[in-house]
Formats: sequence, structure tokens, C-alpha cells
Amino acid sequence: MKIKIILFFMLLNFSMKAQESDLKEFTLEEYLGYVKKFHPLVKQADLKISEAQAKLMKARGAFDPKLEADFSKKEYGDKNYYSLFNGSFKIPTWYGIEVKAAFDNNEGIYLNPENTVPNNGLTSLGISIPLGQGLWINERMSDLRKAKTYQKLNEAERNIQVTNILYDAIVSYINWKRSYDEVELYRNYLKNASVRYDGVLKLIEQGDKAAIDSIEAGITVKTRRLNLENAELKLIKSKLDLSNYIWTENTIPLELTDSLLPDKNIEKTILETLNLTEFTEVTIENHPKLNALQSKIAILTIDRKLQANSILPKLNVSYNYLSEPSAFEDYRFEDYKIGVHFSFPLFLRKERANLKLAKLKVQDTELSLSYERESLMNKIEAQKQEINSFKKQRSINSELVSNYEQMLNAEERLFTMGESSLFLINSRENTLVSAQLSNISLANAYLNATVSLFKTIANPE
Repeated sequence: MKIKIILFFMLLNFSMKAQESDLKEFTLEEYLGYVKKFHPLVKQADLKISEAQAKLMKARGAFDPKLEADFSKKEYGDKNYYSLFNGSFKIPTWYGIEVKAAFDNNEGIYLNPENTVPNNGLTSLGISIPLGQGLWINERMSDLRKAKTYQKLNEAERNIQVTNILYDAIVSYINWKRSYDEVELYRNYLKNASVRYDGVLKLIEQGDKAAIDSIEAGITVKTRRLNLENAELKLIKSKLDLSNYIWTENTIPLELTDSLLPDKNIEKTILETLNLTEFTEVTIENHPKLNALQSKIAILTIDRKLQANSILPKLNVSYNYLSEPSAFEDYRFEDYKIGVHFSFPLFLRKERANLKLAKLKVQDTELSLSYERESLMNKIEAQKQEINSFKKQRSINSELVSNYEQMLNAEERLFTMGESSLFLINSRENTLVSAQLSNISLANAYLNATVSLFKTIANPE
């Protein structure tokens, strides 16, 4: 009888897991390569860089030279009432100064006297200078400065957006890994329970065991089947969730197949894959969130300077040298046109209010920057401690798994000698299964903590 029972447990402990030749490991590094290169939301985030470049081009367009022409003519009753033509070429410059060249050619019997010019027309070359408001900073200058800063802001926001996408993608991968491990665990113990059940039936037929033991063994088989069914459902859902992040070059979604297996060594390689090998020396000086806030402060500071400039009076002066086209080289100081424009609101209530609001926005963003810097430092430190804690917990739990395996093996030896029961063996095995599930859960928690640190650092490259 003892020989039969010993052979039964030898068969039970024998590995029955078949290895399929077409199975392929789908590593985290390979998976992230697909996400970074082909995922639509990552491509959408990259559009922020193009958007910033377009804004910069638009702002520079305010300094483009401009060619203008205006022509109007009136004929009535065989009379040329007037014919007016004005062409000009303007060159705006950085400090609000504008250079302008123009040509006027007007004629007609009812021509306004101020529009009268020589028969060959009249040329002019002049300059317009804002001596008060608009000299040191104006709308064109502020728009260009802000457009340059928007490039840094959009790049920081792009990195934050890509990091969030990669974080969600990695969490889906980790959940797939956990579901796969749980399925494999329940599948192996279902095989063990089935082998044990068949062995018990044979022992009952030979009269070596009571019939009640078949019910005990059958309950274990049904429990394992139920656990496996639930685990397989979770695996299917995790695969579908993971498929949301797998795309091809032409933005075609892919579906994860059963021939792909999760990364077996992910716990050892995840730090290197996420560029967190030296995570104990993390710095936040170049953090995208801080860069974004600093860029916003720079943009608001430009607005504040523009509002401060609006308190100055408007004083624009212009000078245009006038000459006939044929006599342009013979300079005559007495041929010119000048202009002066001055305006200044007496109370400046609107301007002072706008300046105060601009200052408040700068202060508000500076306070957010100080808070975010301190918050990031504390969060990173907390996540480091969490990662180290889960590593220690996993190590302790692995020792528990080893101890529970020894206890189960010992119980099986006692059973072979007739000093134990199937109930005690099942109880030991259930405890071992719970410990192994805890091991999978702790591994999952460790991976999630590592990915959370990756998200906090926000370095997607």
C-alpha cells in the first residue's frame, strides 16, 4: 500500500506543464517601443511641438516687410474728377520703429489740394518712432518672446502627456503579467488536484482509502476549476486592455495573441527599461512640470512688462523725406512731412488695474512652482521607500512560500505512512496557494510602485 501511495505522490509532484514551440516572450522593452513609436496619443502629443513652431512662425510674421498699393479713380461726364495712387513698402523693426518708402501719383480737376503732387509723382522715405509706449516692448515684441517660450512650455507639456500615456500602458502590461501568472498558478494546481483525485479513486477501488476521500478530492478539483475560470476571465480582459496600446505604423490597432507571453524577468529589468537604474540619485531640476511652470512665469512676466509699458504716454513721431523720382538724389531739407501723435489717460485706472492683475498672476504661478517643487521631492522620496518596502516584503513572502512547500511535502510524507489525511494535505496546499498569490500580488505592487516613480519623474525618453 505504501509503495502505491508513494508512486501516486511522485506523479503528483512531476511537472506536467507542456512547452509550446510557438510561444514568444513579449518583453516590456519591446512593448514600450511600439507604444512610443506608433500609439495615436503619443503622436498627438508630438503635435504640440509642431504647434509651438507654428506659433513662432506666426509671431515672426509680424516683422515681415509689407508691400501695399491703393488706387481709386472717378470719371463722370467726360471729366476726370480724380485719380489717386499710393504704393508703399514698410519694414517693421524690433523696437517698434518702422521704416517706410512710398510713391504717390495723383491727378484730376477736383483733386483735394493736399493730394496734389508733381506730374511725375512724389516719392517719400521716412521713419516712425514711438518715444513713449511701445518703444522697449510692444505687442509684436511680446508675441514673439512668448512664442519662443511656448516652445519650451509645449515641449514640457508633451513630455507630461507622453509620460501619462506610457504609465497607463505599463500598468496594463503589469496587470496582464499578474493575470497570466495567476492563470498559470491555478492551472498547475488544477492538474495536481485532478491527478490527486484520480489517484484517490484508484486507492478507493483497491480498498486502501475510504469513499469519503473522493468527495474531499472532488471538492478541491471543483474549487480549482472555479478559480481558474475566474483567473482566465481576468486574463482575457487584461489582454484586451493591453491591446489598446499596440498599434502599427499606419495607425492600425493590433490585438494581443495567445502566442505571446509576458516578460518573465520584468522585476529584474524594469528599472533599466524605464531608465531608473540610479533612481536613488533622482533630481528634479529639469522636471517637465517645473519647466512648464517656469515657462508660464516667463510668459506672464512678458505680459506684466507689456502692461507696465501701457502706463507710459503714447508719443509717436514720424519724419518722411519728400522728392520727385527724378530728383531723389538732390536732397532738400525743406521738402519733408512730419507728424506727432500724443495721448495719455489722466487716471490710468484701466492700465494700473491690468498691471496689478498681471503681477498677481505671476505671484500665483510662482507659489505654484514652489509648492510643486517641494511636493515632487517628497513624493519621489516616498515612492523610493515604497519600492524598497515591497522588495523586502517580497523577499519575506518568498521565504514563507518555501516554508509552506516544505510543510506540504512533510504532510504528504506523513500521508504515505498513514499518519495524515487528505483534508490536511488540501489545507496545507490552500495555504501554499494563498502565499503564492500573495507573492504575485507583492510583485505586482513592486512593479506598480516603480512605474509610479517613473510617472513622477516624468522622463519618457
